[in-house]
Amino acid sequence: MTLLDDDGVRTALAGLPGWSGDTSAITRSVEAPDFPTGIRIVDDVAEAAEAADHHPDIDIRWTKVTFTLLTYSEGGVTQKDIDLAGTIDEIAGRHAAG
Repeated sequence: MTLLDDDGVRTALAGLPGWSGDTSAITRSVEAPDFPTGIRIVDDVAEAAEAADHHPDIDIRWTKVTFTLLTYSEGGVTQKDIDLAGTIDEIAGRHAAG
């Protein structure tokens, strides 16, 4: 897996509203309508991450869920992170999280 350079991350983030970061990691927080919905989002992301064999760092603070993505084995952001970010966006959207 190839690390993305500054331009690659910048270009990828342009297509992922709400995500920010650099070549070391990308992150996004979503606000769930309530705590149980936030946990359902995490459950769905966990299933998708397991299927992709790529796992985010997740921080849960009541209705705010923050996802941080990087490919630890490569030491930074790769296409796997960009792909999972898109999946997280889809999951958050299904749960009306913004």
